[in-house]
Amino acid sequence: MSTATTAASASDEDRLRRHSGVSALIRRPELASLLGLALVFALFMFVAPAFRSLDAVATILYASSTLGIVALAVGLLMIGDEFDLSSGVAVTTAALAATMLNYNLHLNVWVGAVIALGISLAIGALNGVLVTRTGIPSFLITLAAFLMLQGLNLAVTKLVTGQVATPSISNMAGFDSARAVFASSFSIGGVSIRITVVWWLLFVAIASFVLFRTTFGNWIFAVGGNQEAARASGVPVARVKIILFMTVAFAAWFVGMHTLFAFDSIQAGQGVGNEFLYIIAAVIGGCSMNGGRGTAIGTAIGALIFGLTNQGIVYAGWNPDWFKFFLGAMLLFAVFTNTAFARYTDSR
Repeated sequence: MSTATTAASASDEDRLRRHSGVSALIRRPELASLLGLALVFALFMFVAPAFRSLDAVATILYASSTLGIVALAVGLLMIGDEFDLSSGVAVTTAALAATMLNYNLHLNVWVGAVIALGISLAIGALNGVLVTRTGIPSFLITLAAFLMLQGLNLAVTKLVTGQVATPSISNMAGFDSARAVFASSFSIGGVSIRITVVWWLLFVAIASFVLFRTTFGNWIFAVGGNQEAARASGVPVARVKIILFMTVAFAAWFVGMHTLFAFDSIQAGQGVGNEFLYIIAAVIGGCSMNGGRGTAIGTAIGALIFGLTNQGIVYAGWNPDWFKFFLGAMLLFAVFTNTAFARYTDSR
């Protein structure tokens, strides 16, 4: 073979390798969210000088983490082609259960927290069992769960405490150690960072490993992509979905414990509407509404966009009513972009 032919062959291989790299990048579900993140970041860096401080970064990360922990679990469930509309009030249910058990039974707060975890996991398992056994869409099952939990939160709290807010448990045994785990902060270079940021990053790392390095992760994508084909190939579809619903329940419990130990008292009406924020963050992060597509990192980026927008509007001194507009615009941008990238991928 001549030198010229060899050189031409090598050049073709380089072009093919570069083309493959570009195609792989475009196929990444979180690409649209990265573009959105860059746009939002650039906007507020320009219009809000206070946005550029390290303290502002810490505040943004905190706002993103409390949303992002549950959004991560919701995103995994969406990859499995299901939804959970009860996740917002489930956070409040977990916190209310823990604080009322502790206060009324005079328990160590860790005992109440563990019992609340059991209650949360039972709710998640029940959602999963009802969806898989009845064939009723998860949208309807979890909408019913949302309404029932919302009613229970208010009715039981009023029945037990005589008001819609729970009493303080800060003087009870175990409170300080629980607060250190769920709601403490630490300093880096004089900037206070909330512990939820560390937990959020850890959960994202674990979820990424599970999705792309384990058999269970393959099952999640298989179930979300084609449930019947997955079942025919031996994937335990019902078990996968129940575990995903229980994962959402665990995330809701975790954020509920943060809320309880950060603020001590819980309002029974909290959490309503947050379920949509979790879904929006997951969709902005590249999770498909039809299942089978998404990443843990993408949901983290979606949550970070939420934090940037939420705090950026405050730092810019704008009317906070603009927040919903920006969130809706980002959702629309993400849906259009994800759809375009999916069509490109399908055509390859």
